[in-house]
Amino acid sequence: MTERFDQLLRTLLSPIGGFAAVVLAVVLYASAYTVDEAEQVVITQFGRPVGSPINAPDSESRAGLHFKLPGIQTVNRFDKRILEWDGPPSEMTTRDKLYVVVDTFARWRIAEPLRYFQSLRDERSALSRLDDIIGSETRNVVARHDLIELVRSDKLRTPEKDLLLAEAGAAVNVLPPIRFGRLALEKEILEAAAPKVGIWGIELLDVRVKRLNYKQGVIEKIYERMISERLQIAERFRSEGAGEAAKIDGRRERDLLQIESDAYRKVEEIMGQADAKASEIYANAFTASPRAAEFYRFTKTLDTYRKTLDGGTTLILTTDSDLFRLLKDAESKPAAP
Repeated sequence: MTERFDQLLRTLLSPIGGFAAVVLAVVLYASAYTVDEAEQVVITQFGRPVGSPINAPDSESRAGLHFKLPGIQTVNRFDKRILEWDGPPSEMTTRDKLYVVVDTFARWRIAEPLRYFQSLRDERSALSRLDDIIGSETRNVVARHDLIELVRSDKLRTPEKDLLLAEAGAAVNVLPPIRFGRLALEKEILEAAAPKVGIWGIELLDVRVKRLNYKQGVIEKIYERMISERLQIAERFRSEGAGEAAKIDGRRERDLLQIESDAYRKVEEIMGQADAKASEIYANAFTASPRAAEFYRFTKTLDTYRKTLDGGTTLILTTDSDLFRLLKDAESKPAAP
């Protein structure tokens, strides 16, 4: 056993043996390759695929160390992860004849690497085909719907402007009802484009609208229209506020008049009660004795003279007038000595 080992060692150490070992190492290095978990591999021989893809979703061969024929077979690697597609902004027309610029993006992955390799070869070709398919389907979907369907993300979402108009009771440029919404349109684009890219071994996972803008030529008019609508809403609120202020002022004036009327009525009631009480007192005093009644009539007559007569007053009375009675009595009675 030792002799055989020594003989093999001498053979390897000889020039021929060393050359053979180097060649063997090179062949092994050129034959072995590794497959990562995040990639899938298609082996081609003289440009034609051989065998089944490695680490593909429906393949039995998994990631790890593998071997191929050196110099004859080639390893073609494809990403197994979700890939991104970011399309260029495109100008298109809605159903209501409005020009908009739509910027979309999508997420996709290589579901069938063998078909993908046979039809597209590389990722740059795949992105170019996605540009054509997704861009075309986006244009078709946008052309079948009005602009409001693109602006609002969900048909159940009530636009802020409609809420303001409803509060103001206005009917200025009320938006039409939303039947679909942007989410439904994105789903429609995905359902239309997915079968068309599936023939290349691509699985289209999602399509979204990243940005929606008006055409540059009409954007200023759109802004002016938005400003005008907001001004009309503000004017509506201001007019309603002025109306409410007038109602409040009217109620205030009415309340003031009511308070003054109640106060005047109360004063008159108090004065009437006071006069009645005074009359009652006077009546009681008159009936108490004849001399008191005579004295009261005398003082009241003097008060009347004082209020009605002054230095420049000319008074014409009949001889039987109650007002003339005291003057007449004063003339008929002689003065006291």
